[in-house]
Amino acid sequence: MAERRVAITGIAMITPLGLDAESTWSAIVAGRSGIDRITKFDASDLSAQIAGEVKDFDPTQYFSKKYLRQMDLFIQYALAASFMVLDDAGMSHADARPPAERTGVFVGAGLGGIQTIETSLITMREKGWRRGISPYFVPALIINLAGGQISIFQGLKGPLMSHVSACSSGSHSIGEAFLAIKYNRADVMIAGGSESTITPLSIGGFASARAVSTRNDEPQKASRPFTLSRDGFVMGEGCGLMVLEEWDRAKARGARIIAELVGYGANSDAYHATSPTPDGAGAQACMNLALADAGLAPEQIGYVNAHGTSTAADAIESQAIRRVFGAHSDQGLMVSSTKSMHGHLLGAAGAVEGGLCCYALQRGVIPPTINLDDPDPACDLDYVPHQARQVQVEHALSNSFGFGGTNACLVFKRVEPAPS
Repeated sequence: MAERRVAITGIAMITPLGLDAESTWSAIVAGRSGIDRITKFDASDLSAQIAGEVKDFDPTQYFSKKYLRQMDLFIQYALAASFMVLDDAGMSHADARPPAERTGVFVGAGLGGIQTIETSLITMREKGWRRGISPYFVPALIINLAGGQISIFQGLKGPLMSHVSACSSGSHSIGEAFLAIKYNRADVMIAGGSESTITPLSIGGFASARAVSTRNDEPQKASRPFTLSRDGFVMGEGCGLMVLEEWDRAKARGARIIAELVGYGANSDAYHATSPTPDGAGAQACMNLALADAGLAPEQIGYVNAHGTSTAADAIESQAIRRVFGAHSDQGLMVSSTKSMHGHLLGAAGAVEGGLCCYALQRGVIPPTINLDDPDPACDLDYVPHQARQVQVEHALSNSFGFGGTNACLVFKRVEPAPS
Protein backbone atom coordinates (compact mmCIF):
# COMPACT_ATOMS: atom_id res chain seq x y z
CA MET A 1 0.00 0.00 0.00
CA ALA A 2 1.36 3.41 -0.95
CA GLU A 3 1.87 5.75 1.97
CA ARG A 4 -0.22 8.91 1.79
CA ARG A 5 0.96 12.44 2.59
CA VAL A 6 -0.67 14.39 5.41
CA ALA A 7 -1.50 18.08 5.35
CA ILE A 8 -2.31 20.32 8.31
CA THR A 9 -5.29 22.38 7.19
CA GLY A 10 -6.64 23.70 10.48
CA ILE A 11 -5.25 24.79 13.86
CA ALA A 12 -7.08 25.83 17.02
CA MET A 13 -5.75 26.85 20.43
CA ILE A 14 -7.21 27.89 23.75
CA THR A 15 -4.35 28.89 26.03
CA PRO A 16 -3.33 31.23 28.85
CA LEU A 17 -2.26 33.60 26.06
CA GLY A 18 -5.55 33.76 24.20
CA LEU A 19 -8.83 32.13 23.29
CA ASP A 20 -7.82 31.28 19.73
CA ALA A 21 -4.75 30.37 17.73
CA GLU A 22 -4.08 33.83 16.32
CA SER A 23 -4.13 35.61 19.68
CA THR A 24 -1.93 32.89 21.16
CA TRP A 25 0.55 33.20 18.31
CA SER A 26 0.61 37.01 18.58
CA ALA A 27 1.44 36.76 22.28
CA ILE A 28 4.18 34.21 21.58
CA VAL A 29 5.78 36.44 18.94
CA ALA A 30 5.60 39.39 21.35
CA GLY A 31 7.27 37.31 24.09
CA ARG A 32 4.41 37.87 26.49
CA SER A 33 3.79 35.62 29.50
CA GLY A 34 0.33 34.29 30.31
CA ILE A 35 1.30 33.25 33.84
CA ASP A 36 -0.04 34.98 36.94
CA ARG A 37 -1.30 34.24 40.44
CA ILE A 38 -4.01 31.59 40.67
CA THR A 39 -7.57 32.97 40.74
CA LYS A 40 -9.55 29.73 40.34
CA PHE A 41 -9.26 28.94 44.05
CA ASP A 42 -7.55 30.23 47.17
CA ALA A 43 -3.99 28.97 46.79
CA SER A 44 -2.56 30.93 49.72
CA ASP A 45 -1.77 27.82 51.75
CA LEU A 46 0.13 26.14 48.89
CA SER A 47 3.83 26.61 48.21
CA ALA A 48 3.01 27.14 44.50
CA GLN A 49 0.46 29.90 43.94
CA ILE A 50 0.91 30.67 40.24
CA ALA A 51 -0.35 29.16 36.99
CA GLY A 52 -1.22 29.89 33.38
CA GLU A 53 -5.01 30.17 33.55
CA VAL A 54 -7.29 30.48 30.53
CA LYS A 55 -9.10 33.79 30.90
CA ASP A 56 -12.65 34.80 29.91
CA PHE A 57 -13.55 31.49 28.27
CA ASP A 58 -17.27 31.34 27.41
CA PRO A 59 -18.29 27.86 26.23
CA THR A 60 -21.84 29.03 25.47
CA GLN A 61 -20.46 30.67 22.33
CA TYR A 62 -20.18 27.13 20.98
CA PHE A 63 -22.84 25.02 22.69
CA SER A 64 -25.82 25.36 24.99
CA LYS A 65 -25.43 26.03 28.71
CA LYS A 66 -27.38 22.84 29.45
CA TYR A 67 -24.33 20.78 28.46
CA LEU A 68 -21.94 22.41 30.92
CA ARG A 69 -22.70 20.13 33.84
CA GLN A 70 -22.12 17.16 31.57
CA MET A 71 -18.50 18.13 30.85
CA ASP A 72 -15.42 18.88 32.90
CA LEU A 73 -13.64 22.02 31.73
CA PHE A 74 -11.06 20.10 29.71
CA ILE A 75 -13.89 18.63 27.64
CA GLN A 76 -15.46 22.05 27.22
CA TYR A 77 -12.15 23.38 25.90
CA ALA A 78 -11.84 20.50 23.45
CA LEU A 79 -15.39 20.81 22.15
CA ALA A 80 -15.11 24.57 21.71
CA ALA A 81 -11.77 24.14 19.92
CA SER A 82 -13.34 21.58 17.56
CA PHE A 83 -15.66 24.26 16.19
CA MET A 84 -12.70 26.60 15.76
CA VAL A 85 -10.47 24.06 14.06
CA LEU A 86 -13.11 22.89 11.59
CA ASP A 87 -13.83 26.50 10.73
CA ASP A 88 -10.11 27.18 10.26
CA ALA A 89 -9.89 24.20 7.90
CA GLY A 90 -12.92 25.36 5.88
CA MET A 91 -14.95 22.40 7.13
CA SER A 92 -17.62 24.10 9.21
CA HIS A 93 -20.28 22.53 7.03
CA ALA A 94 -20.55 18.77 6.71
CA ASP A 95 -20.62 18.94 2.91
CA ALA A 96 -17.01 20.20 2.99
CA ARG A 97 -15.88 17.03 4.75
CA PRO A 98 -15.41 13.46 3.55
CA PRO A 99 -18.04 10.91 4.58
CA ALA A 100 -18.46 10.84 8.35
CA GLU A 101 -17.01 7.31 8.48
CA ARG A 102 -13.73 8.67 7.05
CA THR A 103 -13.32 11.48 9.61
CA GLY A 104 -12.00 10.59 13.06
CA VAL A 105 -11.01 12.17 16.36
CA PHE A 106 -7.92 11.49 18.49
CA VAL A 107 -7.84 13.86 21.48
CA GLY A 108 -5.84 13.01 24.57
CA ALA A 109 -5.22 14.37 28.06
CA GLY A 110 -2.91 13.65 30.95
CA LEU A 111 -5.10 13.98 34.05
CA GLY A 112 -8.53 14.65 32.55
CA GLY A 113 -11.41 15.49 34.85
CA ILE A 114 -9.62 16.00 38.13
CA GLN A 115 -11.67 19.15 38.75
CA THR A 116 -14.91 17.15 38.55
CA ILE A 117 -13.51 14.53 40.93
CA GLU A 118 -12.48 17.12 43.51
CA THR A 119 -15.72 19.10 43.49
CA SER A 120 -17.89 15.98 43.48
CA LEU A 121 -16.06 14.56 46.49
CA ILE A 122 -16.70 17.78 48.39
CA THR A 123 -20.42 17.87 47.54
CA MET A 124 -20.80 14.17 48.34
CA ARG A 125 -19.37 14.74 51.79
CA GLU A 126 -21.70 17.70 52.31
CA LYS A 127 -24.90 16.26 50.82
CA GLY A 128 -24.44 12.50 50.61
CA TRP A 129 -23.99 10.51 47.43
CA ARG A 130 -27.61 10.68 46.24
CA ARG A 131 -27.68 14.47 46.14
CA GLY A 132 -23.99 15.18 45.94
CA ILE A 133 -22.99 13.19 42.86
CA SER A 134 -24.31 14.18 39.46
CA PRO A 135 -25.55 11.45 37.12
CA TYR A 136 -23.09 12.99 34.66
CA PHE A 137 -20.16 12.45 37.03
CA VAL A 138 -18.46 9.68 35.04
CA PRO A 139 -18.96 10.99 31.49
CA ALA A 140 -17.95 14.47 32.70
CA LEU A 141 -14.49 13.34 33.78
CA ILE A 142 -13.27 10.41 31.67
CA ILE A 143 -10.61 11.39 29.17
CA ASN A 144 -12.13 9.78 26.10
CA LEU A 145 -15.19 12.02 26.34
CA ALA A 146 -13.13 14.96 25.06
CA GLY A 147 -12.94 13.23 21.70
CA GLY A 148 -16.30 11.56 22.25
CA GLN A 149 -18.17 14.84 22.60
CA ILE A 150 -16.44 16.20 19.51
CA SER A 151 -17.49 13.10 17.60
CA ILE A 152 -21.07 13.43 18.81
CA PHE A 153 -21.47 17.16 18.24
CA GLN A 154 -19.71 17.15 14.86
CA GLY A 155 -21.22 13.85 13.63
CA LEU A 156 -17.86 12.17 12.99
CA LYS A 157 -17.92 8.36 12.74
CA GLY A 158 -14.31 7.51 11.94
CA PRO A 159 -11.64 6.29 14.39
CA LEU A 160 -12.19 7.65 17.90
CA MET A 161 -9.46 7.25 20.53
CA SER A 162 -7.95 9.16 23.42
CA HIS A 163 -4.25 8.72 23.98
CA VAL A 164 -3.27 9.07 27.63
CA SER A 165 0.49 9.40 27.88
CA ALA A 166 1.02 12.18 30.39
CA CYS A 167 2.73 15.22 28.84
CA SER A 168 3.13 13.41 25.51
CA SER A 169 -0.61 12.86 25.07
CA GLY A 170 -1.24 15.66 22.57
CA SER A 171 1.74 14.76 20.41
CA HIS A 172 0.92 11.06 20.46
CA SER A 173 -2.64 11.87 19.41
CA ILE A 174 -1.39 13.90 16.45
CA GLY A 175 1.19 11.27 15.54
CA GLU A 176 -1.29 8.42 15.63
CA ALA A 177 -3.77 10.47 13.58
CA PHE A 178 -0.95 10.99 11.07
CA LEU A 179 -0.59 7.21 10.80
CA ALA A 180 -4.34 6.73 10.43
CA ILE A 181 -4.33 8.94 7.34
CA LYS A 182 -0.97 7.75 6.05
CA TYR A 183 -2.21 4.15 5.99
CA ASN A 184 -5.70 4.92 4.67
CA ARG A 185 -7.76 4.35 7.81
CA ALA A 186 -9.19 7.86 7.56
CA ASP A 187 -9.10 10.87 5.24
CA VAL A 188 -9.47 13.60 7.86
CA MET A 189 -8.62 13.59 11.57
CA ILE A 190 -9.15 16.09 14.35
CA ALA A 191 -6.26 15.52 16.74
CA GLY A 192 -4.61 17.09 19.76
CA GLY A 193 -4.91 17.43 23.51
CA SER A 194 -6.87 19.25 26.18
CA GLU A 195 -6.25 19.81 29.88
CA SER A 196 -7.58 21.75 32.84
CA THR A 197 -5.78 20.80 36.02
CA ILE A 198 -5.41 24.06 37.92
CA THR A 199 -7.04 22.68 41.04
CA PRO A 200 -6.00 22.38 44.71
CA LEU A 201 -5.33 18.65 44.42
CA SER A 202 -3.33 18.89 41.21
CA ILE A 203 -1.24 21.91 42.17
CA GLY A 204 -0.80 20.50 45.67
CA GLY A 205 0.31 17.15 44.32
CA PHE A 206 2.96 18.61 42.06
CA ALA A 207 4.02 21.03 44.81
CA SER A 208 4.42 18.13 47.21
CA ALA A 209 6.73 16.51 44.67
CA ARG A 210 8.63 19.82 44.38
CA ALA A 211 8.03 19.77 40.64
CA VAL A 212 6.48 23.25 40.26
CA SER A 213 7.91 26.72 40.61
CA THR A 214 7.39 28.64 43.84
CA ARG A 215 8.45 31.99 42.38
CA ASN A 216 5.09 33.37 43.51
CA ASP A 217 6.16 37.02 43.67
CA GLU A 218 7.29 37.04 40.03
CA PRO A 219 4.72 34.93 38.18
CA GLN A 220 5.66 36.07 34.69
CA LYS A 221 9.32 35.23 35.32
CA ALA A 222 8.65 31.87 36.94
CA SER A 223 8.76 29.66 33.86
CA ARG A 224 12.41 29.97 32.89
CA PRO A 225 13.65 26.97 30.90
CA PHE A 226 17.38 26.41 30.48
CA THR A 227 18.37 28.82 33.28
CA LEU A 228 20.42 28.21 36.41
CA SER A 229 17.61 29.67 38.53
CA ARG A 230 14.80 27.46 37.23
CA ASP A 231 12.91 25.88 40.11
CA GLY A 232 10.15 23.84 38.49
CA PHE A 233 7.48 24.04 35.82
CA VAL A 234 4.43 26.30 35.92
CA MET A 235 1.06 24.65 35.39
CA GLY A 236 -0.95 25.81 32.40
CA GLU A 237 -4.29 24.80 30.93
CA GLY A 238 -6.02 24.84 27.57
CA CYS A 239 -6.37 22.93 24.33
CA GLY A 240 -4.63 22.50 21.02
CA LEU A 241 -6.24 20.81 18.02
CA MET A 242 -5.28 20.27 14.40
CA VAL A 243 -7.12 19.11 11.33
CA LEU A 244 -4.98 16.55 9.55
CA GLU A 245 -6.05 15.79 5.99
CA GLU A 246 -4.93 13.49 3.23
CA TRP A 247 -2.75 15.62 0.97
CA ASP A 248 -4.44 15.01 -2.40
CA ARG A 249 -7.87 15.60 -0.93
CA ALA A 250 -6.75 18.90 0.59
CA LYS A 251 -5.23 20.02 -2.71
CA ALA A 252 -8.29 18.98 -4.69
CA ARG A 253 -10.63 21.09 -2.59
CA GLY A 254 -8.28 24.08 -2.69
CA ALA A 255 -7.62 24.01 1.04
CA ARG A 256 -5.13 26.35 2.65
CA ILE A 257 -2.35 24.01 3.76
CA ILE A 258 -0.55 25.41 6.80
CA ALA A 259 2.20 22.78 6.92
CA GLU A 260 2.86 19.13 6.18
CA LEU A 261 3.39 16.53 8.90
CA VAL A 262 6.17 14.31 7.63
CA GLY A 263 7.58 12.39 10.59
CA TYR A 264 6.58 10.84 13.90
CA GLY A 265 8.59 9.02 16.52
CA ALA A 266 7.39 7.32 19.71
CA ASN A 267 9.28 5.25 22.27
CA SER A 268 9.92 4.74 25.98
CA ASP A 269 12.82 5.36 28.33
CA ALA A 270 11.95 2.24 30.37
CA TYR A 271 13.74 3.87 33.28
CA HIS A 272 11.71 5.70 35.96
CA ALA A 273 8.15 6.81 36.72
CA THR A 274 8.87 10.53 36.72
CA SER A 275 12.47 11.09 35.55
CA PRO A 276 14.05 10.68 32.12
CA THR A 277 17.19 8.64 31.68
CA PRO A 278 20.09 10.79 32.92
CA ASP A 279 21.88 10.47 29.58
CA GLY A 280 18.77 11.41 27.58
CA ALA A 281 19.03 8.24 25.51
CA GLY A 282 15.25 7.84 25.20
CA ALA A 283 14.72 11.38 23.97
CA GLN A 284 17.65 11.04 21.59
CA ALA A 285 16.29 7.80 20.15
CA CYS A 286 12.82 9.29 19.74
CA MET A 287 14.13 12.30 17.81
CA ASN A 288 16.11 9.95 15.58
CA LEU A 289 12.98 7.86 14.96
CA ALA A 290 11.04 10.95 13.87
CA LEU A 291 13.84 12.10 11.57
CA ALA A 292 14.10 8.64 10.01
CA ASP A 293 10.34 8.53 9.49
CA ALA A 294 10.53 11.91 7.76
CA GLY A 295 13.51 10.80 5.66
CA LEU A 296 15.51 13.81 6.82
CA ALA A 297 19.10 14.35 7.88
CA PRO A 298 19.56 16.24 11.18
CA GLU A 299 20.96 19.31 9.43
CA GLN A 300 17.67 19.74 7.56
CA ILE A 301 15.87 20.72 10.78
CA GLY A 302 15.96 24.46 11.38
CA TYR A 303 13.94 24.72 14.59
CA VAL A 304 13.20 22.51 17.59
CA ASN A 305 10.33 23.34 19.92
CA ALA A 306 11.80 21.75 23.02
CA HIS A 307 9.84 20.05 25.77
CA GLY A 308 11.77 22.52 27.97
CA THR A 309 9.73 22.50 31.18
CA SER A 310 11.94 24.70 33.43
CA THR A 311 13.06 21.68 35.45
CA ALA A 312 16.32 19.78 35.82
CA ALA A 313 15.35 17.75 32.74
CA ASP A 314 16.08 20.77 30.51
CA ALA A 315 19.79 19.96 30.61
CA ILE A 316 19.12 16.31 29.74
CA GLU A 317 17.01 17.30 26.74
CA SER A 318 19.57 19.87 25.63
CA GLN A 319 22.35 17.34 25.59
CA ALA A 320 20.14 14.81 23.78
CA ILE A 321 19.45 17.45 21.11
CA ARG A 322 23.19 18.11 20.82
CA ARG A 323 23.91 14.40 20.29
CA VAL A 324 21.21 14.10 17.63
CA PHE A 325 22.22 17.20 15.68
CA GLY A 326 25.98 17.13 16.19
CA ALA A 327 27.81 20.02 14.53
CA HIS A 328 24.49 21.45 13.30
CA SER A 329 23.74 22.29 16.97
CA ASP A 330 26.20 25.19 16.60
CA GLN A 331 25.63 25.95 12.93
CA GLY A 332 22.12 27.33 12.64
CA LEU A 333 19.86 25.08 14.72
CA MET A 334 17.42 27.14 16.80
CA VAL A 335 15.71 25.73 19.89
CA SER A 336 13.12 27.36 22.12
CA SER A 337 10.62 26.53 24.83
CA THR A 338 7.31 28.30 24.45
CA LYS A 339 6.40 26.95 27.90
CA SER A 340 8.30 29.98 29.13
CA MET A 341 5.18 31.92 28.07
CA HIS A 342 2.18 29.60 28.27
CA GLY A 343 3.35 27.26 31.01
CA HIS A 344 3.10 23.49 30.90
CA LEU A 345 -0.27 22.35 29.55
CA LEU A 346 0.50 18.70 30.39
CA GLY A 347 -1.53 16.56 27.95
CA ALA A 348 -2.29 19.56 25.73
CA ALA A 349 1.29 20.86 25.60
CA GLY A 350 2.49 18.95 22.55
CA ALA A 351 -0.58 19.84 20.53
CA VAL A 352 -0.24 23.56 21.20
CA GLU A 353 3.50 23.44 20.57
CA GLY A 354 3.03 21.46 17.36
CA GLY A 355 0.65 24.15 16.15
CA LEU A 356 3.21 26.82 16.99
CA CYS A 357 5.78 24.90 14.93
CA CYS A 358 3.42 24.99 11.97
CA TYR A 359 2.97 28.74 12.31
CA ALA A 360 6.74 29.23 12.66
CA LEU A 361 7.24 27.46 9.31
CA GLN A 362 4.35 29.22 7.60
CA ARG A 363 5.22 32.72 8.82
CA GLY A 364 8.98 32.66 8.98
CA VAL A 365 9.17 33.54 12.67
CA ILE A 366 10.90 31.48 15.37
CA PRO A 367 9.32 31.74 18.84
CA PRO A 368 11.57 32.93 21.65
CA THR A 369 12.43 31.54 25.04
CA ILE A 370 11.71 34.33 27.50
CA ASN A 371 13.24 34.75 30.98
CA LEU A 372 16.58 33.36 29.80
CA ASP A 373 18.50 35.72 32.06
CA ASP A 374 21.03 33.32 33.56
CA PRO A 375 21.68 30.44 31.15
CA ASP A 376 22.72 27.12 32.63
CA PRO A 377 26.12 26.15 31.19
CA ALA A 378 24.74 22.61 30.81
CA CYS A 379 22.17 24.07 28.40
CA ASP A 380 24.36 25.36 25.60
CA LEU A 381 22.21 25.67 22.48
CA ASP A 382 20.73 28.66 20.66
CA TYR A 383 17.48 29.08 22.60
CA VAL A 384 16.33 32.24 20.75
CA PRO A 385 16.51 34.28 23.96
CA HIS A 386 13.94 36.94 24.81
CA GLN A 387 12.81 37.94 21.31
CA ALA A 388 11.26 36.13 18.35
CA ARG A 389 13.50 35.84 15.32
CA GLN A 390 12.57 36.45 11.69
CA VAL A 391 14.05 33.37 10.02
CA GLN A 392 12.58 31.10 7.38
CA VAL A 393 13.28 27.41 7.98
CA GLU A 394 12.03 24.39 6.07
CA HIS A 395 11.50 21.83 8.83
CA ALA A 396 10.66 21.93 12.53
CA LEU A 397 10.74 19.27 15.24
CA SER A 398 8.45 19.26 18.28
CA ASN A 399 9.48 17.30 21.39
CA SER A 400 7.15 15.94 24.08
CA PHE A 401 8.29 13.75 26.97
CA GLY A 402 6.08 12.47 29.79
CA PHE A 403 5.97 10.66 33.12
CA GLY A 404 6.47 6.94 32.75
CA GLY A 405 9.23 7.61 30.22
CA THR A 406 6.85 8.09 27.29
CA ASN A 407 8.26 10.13 24.39
CA ALA A 408 6.79 11.60 21.20
CA CYS A 409 8.40 13.69 18.47
CA LEU A 410 6.76 15.27 15.44
CA VAL A 411 8.42 16.67 12.31
CA PHE A 412 6.68 19.35 10.25
CA LYS A 413 7.61 20.67 6.80
CA ARG A 414 7.04 24.12 5.36
CA VAL A 415 4.61 24.33 2.44
CA GLU A 416 5.01 26.89 -0.28
CA PRO A 417 1.99 29.21 -0.23
CA ALA A 418 -0.45 28.72 -3.08
CA PRO A 419 -0.27 31.36 -5.81
CA SER A 420 -2.77 34.14 -5.26
